[in-house]
Amino acid sequence: MRRLTEQILDHAGELPEGSPIAAKALLHLGNRAAVDQALSRLAERGQLIRAGRGLYLRPVSSRHGVRSPSVQKAVDALASQKGEVIVPSGAAAANTLGLTTQVPMRLVYLTSGRSRTICFGNQAIELRHAPRWQLALANNPAGVVIRALAWLGPEKADAALVALKRDLPPSTFNELIAVAPQLPTWLARSVGKAVHG
Repeated sequence: MRRLTEQILDHAGELPEGSPIAAKALLHLGNRAAVDQALSRLAERGQLIRAGRGLYLRPVSSRHGVRSPSVQKAVDALASQKGEVIVPSGAAAANTLGLTTQVPMRLVYLTSGRSRTICFGNQAIELRHAPRWQLALANNPAGVVIRALAWLGPEKADAALVALKRDLPPSTFNELIAVAPQLPTWLARSVGKAVHG
């Protein structure tokens, strides 16, 4: 019979880049203690990257050597595996939309799950639990706008929406109008002003 570590590596090799490998998903190969030990050994050897308790990633091999999978792919796969909504933070959203020139120093994502820090190789990623309204429309352009405005706050939202109205397609504003009842009063008011202003 093949060794457990080899079976785990074969399983990992069939997965797309950034897919998480959870100990719970490997229980068909052996008992939990044996699976945990095998995963730990593979991480020590650099054949897997530990991303959290019972969660690992397969490194990407290329002609330039071995590297961690892209953070976005790993985050997307983690969201899918855990059944969570995970999106870039409001600061990252504001930077993407050109509302700030500040580049976030740390990788922060908002999640519908619990707050925690996970590591992908040498990078620590902070997952912060966020209210449902900040996760509305997830990765749609209107969702990015909502998170950027939440980060900017009530004092800057009106001016930001005026600037965004010039640059974004009308469909994005239609999505904002549709989701306005879920937003805090200050933000729903700002959206209304921008649309009718």
